[in-house]
Amino acid sequence: MTRDDDTPEITPLAGAIPARHGIVAVSDLRARSLTVKEQGGRLISLWGSDERATTGGYHLQVALSDSDGLLWLSVPLPSLAYPALEDIFPNAARMQRTLHDLLGLHPEGARDLRPWVRHGAWSAHDFPLRKDFVPPCPAGRLEDYPFVAVTGQGVHEIPVGPVHAGIIEPGHFRFAVVGERVLRLEERLGYTHKGLEKRAEGMDLDTLMRLAGRVSGDSTVAFSWATAMAAESILALKPPPRALWIRALLLERERIAQHLGDLGYLCNDAGLAAGFSQFWILREEWLRTQQQIFGHRLLMDQITVGGVEHDLYPDGAVEMTAELGRVELRVRQLDDMLQEHAGVQDRFLSTGRVKPDMAARFGMIGLAGRASAQAWDLRVQFPSVPYDHCDVRMATQSSGDVAARVRVRFEEIHESVRLLRHFLVRMPHSALQTHCPPGCKGSGAGWVEGWRGEVFVALQLDAGGKVQRWHPVDPSTTNWPLVEQAIMGNIVPDFPLINKSFNLSYSGQDL
Repeated sequence: MTRDDDTPEITPLAGAIPARHGIVAVSDLRARSLTVKEQGGRLISLWGSDERATTGGYHLQVALSDSDGLLWLSVPLPSLAYPALEDIFPNAARMQRTLHDLLGLHPEGARDLRPWVRHGAWSAHDFPLRKDFVPPCPAGRLEDYPFVAVTGQGVHEIPVGPVHAGIIEPGHFRFAVVGERVLRLEERLGYTHKGLEKRAEGMDLDTLMRLAGRVSGDSTVAFSWATAMAAESILALKPPPRALWIRALLLERERIAQHLGDLGYLCNDAGLAAGFSQFWILREEWLRTQQQIFGHRLLMDQITVGGVEHDLYPDGAVEMTAELGRVELRVRQLDDMLQEHAGVQDRFLSTGRVKPDMAARFGMIGLAGRASAQAWDLRVQFPSVPYDHCDVRMATQSSGDVAARVRVRFEEIHESVRLLRHFLVRMPHSALQTHCPPGCKGSGAGWVEGWRGEVFVALQLDAGGKVQRWHPVDPSTTNWPLVEQAIMGNIVPDFPLINKSFNLSYSGQDL
């Protein structure tokens, strides 16, 4: 790929990841996006910022991934309009709708401008991410959402949600079916909007770190590390070696915890209660170890700007090493059990398939992408410390069905076990914290391979070191539209199984 680092408007960002940032004209946006797409790149996120106090207008922000790493483009807008990108990057469609709801920026040429996160909590004339917006504001009118209608002989609709049985998060799913066969699924999300980006404005970095760990509770390490990485980029701060190795240890423990839980739920949805019980016993023991060693079952508030909060106590490494042996053996036994269970394999094989060409078109990422032959893992392509010492083995499959996503989870558990052993044996001795200098103005980015996929964070600090703009991105943002593709042609009763094989976050993509 032709590098653009040396052009006047694009410059490298300091930090742990290969990243560039710069200003481009709105007239050049589509051409640059097309170049990235044609050379195999993809869209990570699209958001906006209110810069009226400094530049007199709004900026469109676009994060792209290319062969050189991360490319963050800031696009000053002379008006509220910008050219839509959904024809280049299909995953831009919902991002554009979100941006319209929150900041009032209009994507010219977009095919869909229905509200995405605005469910009547504010009016169509209020935009929460504008600096002059003062909450609370009068609620808007709750409008009927115009779902796409599917007509034809024998076609009927099944509405599911937004409130579901159990304690899962809310989301509305509108199925168009003939008999039990699904012709089309349309999702409507946005029921968990929390106003996190608005809440972050004006925060100091310590408070922001607590907020970052609560974007999506099952990915607290990934979001915390990505936010710390972005802040450290701005501050030109390098954490001590031991702190970086402990961060990676926490991230791999988070990955294993979630895979164990999801494999249990997949057993449950396939009717294998024994598998559900065994996986959740393993997960509960895993979480109790985390509580004992780090003081929190889900590892919240472990990562700080410049380091980590807790070290391993003297016997912690010994206890974790013994635990890894037990988990590895039990997971292999459970894997054999599932492979030999005809009923489970009948439910998994060929169900919920996302073909590689569809996955590539939508920029599918994370474990779900790797199950559809998308060989992308930040720990492999752009490894930061300590992954650059580990030669991470990427787990990939090509069939793109539930079975493939299950297989990727098993392989990732075993690889994470190997990585954890490596960390525990070779972890360097050093301090846990680097002194955090006084705040300074600037922009920084964080990029971490969480258990679902890459977590991206963009951060802008003002002259006082307070948050001007913080934008975290969960991989679910990109992958939710692929659930709509995966269910087509399958039967309605298989939807819980397909949905769980992705296990995307409702709240993580709904800031």
